Amino acid sequence: MILEEGNQSSVTTFILLGFTDYPHLQAPLFLVFLIIYTVTLVGNFGLIIVTRINPKLHTPMYFFLSHLSFLDICYSSVFTPKLLEILIVDDRSISFKGCMIQFFFVCAFVITEMFMLAVMAYDRFVAICNPLLYTVAMSRKLCALLVAGTYLWGALCSTTITYSLWELSYCGPNIINHFGCEYSAILSLSCSDPIFSQMVCLVISIFNETCSLLIILASYVFIIITIIRMPSTGGLRKVFSTCSSHLTAISIFHGIILLLYCVPNSKSSWLFIKVATVLFTVMIPMLNPLIYSLRNKDVKETVKRLINSKLYSHSM
Repeated sequence: MILEEGNQSSVTTFILLGFTDYPHLQAPLFLVFLIIYTVTLVGNFGLIIVTRINPKLHTPMYFFLSHLSFLDICYSSVFTPKLLEILIVDDRSISFKGCMIQFFFVCAFVITEMFMLAVMAYDRFVAICNPLLYTVAMSRKLCALLVAGTYLWGALCSTTITYSLWELSYCGPNIINHFGCEYSAILSLSCSDPIFSQMVCLVISIFNETCSLLIILASYVFIIITIIRMPSTGGLRKVFSTCSSHLTAISIFHGIILLLYCVPNSKSSWLFIKVATVLFTVMIPMLNPLIYSLRNKDVKETVKRLINSKLYSHSM
């Protein structure tokens, strides 16, 4: 819908084109994405419950991991339900305010997760390089402050970028070539000069990506130096098993971010942007609990104990 305001018109509703232009693919894609979303919710909620049940998992590392799972649930739930909806219904509209709200929450949760992974790298650095001081250095108060800081910073950055988009004029067309309100898709509809918004987004993106990666890189450089100095192979194996899950999650998360936002904003790249967004908002939240649970002995033992207790209670 487009409203006329004097000589200037403004868009109040956007139309989402969706993930595919081929109707015969919509039902299979709906089923695939529904299964992935279900696995995401079950996996991440399960990981949060497991870390609460097992006293052995009441450590800073699992405290941060439970918040990582919470963030995965959140930013997957912002995009995926709308993606599922537009695959099965004819009405693909979303209000201007609804679009901005969707973008705000996705942006906030993604930036928060970016720094949550950096905090987890710092936690591994303290645990491996200063094991005797670990419980003192990573106190409950510090852990709570680090988590609160990541959420506040994510919200602040997202508010700034969303405001820069909000201030632009949108006077038609109102068709978004995407299944959600992704930054480049919204920006392509602006009929005013987007240079300020682009500069804001660029500065915040480069700053956040650089800072989070520097924290991760510095942490793992010191971890590697500590590992090299370790005399026993048993300690080396334990350290590797502890860090490998986190490194896998970091590689996938930052790899897709760099892949998504290093692609030029052109019409020929829209399909790539859609696929990359699906990987980022749908696949990563599903993979994280699998990565951490499959490589973690304590988590697997807790899950087995829960399953066995359920089976035993049903057999009684």
